[in-house]
Amino acid sequence: MRYVKAIADAITEEMARDERVILLGEDVGAPGGTFGATKGLLQQFGGERVRDTPISETAIVGAAIGAAANGLRPIVEIMFMDFIGTCWDQVVNQMAKMHYMFGGQVRLPVVLRTHTGAGLNAGPQHSGSLEAWAVHVPGLKVVMPSTPADVKGLLKSAIRDDNPVIVVENKTLYATKGEVPAGEHLVPIGRAEVRREGKDVTVVALSRMVHEALKAADLLSKDGISAEVLDPRTLSPLDRDALLGSVAKTGRLVIAHEAWGPCGFGAEIAAIAAEGAFRSLKAPVRRVTPPFTPVPFSPPMEKRWLPDAGKIAAAVREVCA
Repeated sequence: MRYVKAIADAITEEMARDERVILLGEDVGAPGGTFGATKGLLQQFGGERVRDTPISETAIVGAAIGAAANGLRPIVEIMFMDFIGTCWDQVVNQMAKMHYMFGGQVRLPVVLRTHTGAGLNAGPQHSGSLEAWAVHVPGLKVVMPSTPADVKGLLKSAIRDDNPVIVVENKTLYATKGEVPAGEHLVPIGRAEVRREGKDVTVVALSRMVHEALKAADLLSKDGISAEVLDPRTLSPLDRDALLGSVAKTGRLVIAHEAWGPCGFGAEIAAIAAEGAFRSLKAPVRRVTPPFTPVPFSPPMEKRWLPDAGKIAAAVREVCA
């Protein structure tokens, strides 16, 4: 099943299961969403539950917060994560804090889906990876699925969660295919997955970088290096036990993500490893991230800008030398 079909199935199943689930966003109705993830939902569930909105991210998230506070379970689509700055006040100061500020009397079961990532020559205003912004805010859960099975299972879990959950989808994954378990399929929020067992180094990779890390592990196996690839799947709350357990086993850590390095999620991973597994480390922790520049529009420059399997393998060889 394609990644985008898994998203569509998750939303369809949850809207059929619970009439309180509604969908809000720009072009989510008749057009079926920017990448087709909501195609057909307007015809199936009607205009009361599937609503195209004005081009105002602040209005979309604000309406979802109000709806959730009054008993509905909104799914919001923010076309590109680069646009989230326009509704950041609603996300940070309302969505993330209302449950706490009202003494737990208000629940906000809002799912905010958004698209991230470079590689489609969409330019610097449509290609950023800003997940670290959201992870920094208490009151928000953040998931970043890398496979069709995980995006379906995590999205369904997010829709059923009584807290705000941000689902970060890398748009280069929408056309990828993978096995999705038949029937009811839920993936628990907060649990990492070991994508490949290894004994010499742990590679923690996010979203699309999981696939690049697996390619790197294949390359490294020819050099006699056994790399373990860990996919956190949920960035907040993070599965710290899985991370520390893997580092304790391998003694080395490389982190790969598509967001910029300074204050990125890799810095948090490195800090956790330093605090909880320092005595296990046999080499300094390495991060593989893009240059600290906006995402280039030029296709050859964008390709050079992105982390890939070769860059991950080179970092692993350094820590294993």
